[in-house]
Amino acid sequence: MSAGTDRDRADETVTVRYWAGARAAAGTAEDVFETAGELTLAEVVERVLERHPGEQMARTVAVCSVLLGEQPVRSQDPATVVVRPGAVVELLPPFAGG
Repeated sequence: MSAGTDRDRADETVTVRYWAGARAAAGTAEDVFETAGELTLAEVVERVLERHPGEQMARTVAVCSVLLGEQPVRSQDPATVVVRPGAVVELLPPFAGG
């Protein structure tokens, strides 16, 4: 595959990275979701919960801080946060210690 084809494929996906307890709940460090266009953060979370059903994942995601790229977005309404193809969403649960 050419580099251009790899880039085109990345532009048709959204990557979700899981940290700490979210990684443990998901059983993986990241997922890649195909998309035909923009999604809302609420839709991305819905896809995460569909891929990783269960109460532990739902509880973990509910308390996570969320980065879209490098910008924190969890304090915003997830239904209004636009996630474009090619974006990286990071789910960071609260960390103990300091």
